[in-house]
Amino acid sequence: MGHAGKVKIAVLGGSGYTAVELIKILLRHPHAEIVAVTSRDAQPVSDYHPSLLGRLDLVCEPFDAAALKAKGVQVAFGCLPHGASMEAVAPLLDQGIRVVDLSADYRLRDPNLYAEWYGESHHDTKNLAHAVYGLPEIYGANVRDARLVANPGCYPQTGILGLAPLVAGKLIEQTGIIVNSLSGVSGAGRTPKLAYHFPECNESVTAYNVGKHRHTPEIEQALTHVGGSPVQVIFTPHLVPMDRGIFSTIYATPLRAVSEAEVLAQYREYYTGKPFVRVRTGLPSTKDSVGSNFIDLAVRVVRGKIIVLASEDNLIRGASGVAVQNFNLMHGFDERIGF
Repeated sequence: MGHAGKVKIAVLGGSGYTAVELIKILLRHPHAEIVAVTSRDAQPVSDYHPSLLGRLDLVCEPFDAAALKAKGVQVAFGCLPHGASMEAVAPLLDQGIRVVDLSADYRLRDPNLYAEWYGESHHDTKNLAHAVYGLPEIYGANVRDARLVANPGCYPQTGILGLAPLVAGKLIEQTGIIVNSLSGVSGAGRTPKLAYHFPECNESVTAYNVGKHRHTPEIEQALTHVGGSPVQVIFTPHLVPMDRGIFSTIYATPLRAVSEAEVLAQYREYYTGKPFVRVRTGLPSTKDSVGSNFIDLAVRVVRGKIIVLASEDNLIRGASGVAVQNFNLMHGFDERIGF
């Protein structure tokens, strides 16, 4: 532990949106002390993120695992892009530093699946073999002792947590499930691209990566684990002109006639003791979850289909917040600390 029992932390890739959200949560955390932030450019963290001026007086430094170890770093949060992340994780683990990786590099158990969906081979299969998928509501017991946590994607959490009670309860057909998702533009990251230029995306809604989005196998992998047999989803993401938030509408076919009350009871039971899943009777909206680590779920039965509605903040619950939730589990803290 660091000063006054605090865990010393490094944030890798400090210039992006997930990094600033992560830093804000960790600055509130009574057991966390940020001692290093890495980036390619050596400039003050507050130059990247003016909201941190006067709150975090650190200059970004180049990544060097040994230098981070010398500073006493015990946990590193990786906010690096996929591909770059796996190059940093191995040397950190070699230094005895535990890692919560926010990239996609360690989420898929099968390196061949990673190569297929991400277009490059996996260079760290040794550590991939013992990475724990960091969805606390399902894998929390495994997260506690993990040296490497693969933080889940933003879209997949709505799909996985939205469907897990139905899959676990053997209530639905495990193919033909439709996950229709909408995301704010911050989900695309901070690097400028034409599609996210204001005149391109404002006043416009568009689908993208139809049938080939990389989060599809992530959703299927977790739900297959939950149900014990293969689950297939048709996942379609859409870009909507707002800063942040994800809203997913999920359609599944029940195996027998079910009532809304029965399905709602199944959800409430499944998420008992899971403080960040709110099972609602009313319909969720992105405004209700923005700025929080909550994922809001509601269920309806309509014309023989079960419809699940799921909402979350893509930067907090979808990334940085669930990363801190995992950090808390790894250190035996209450999951809710820092929020």
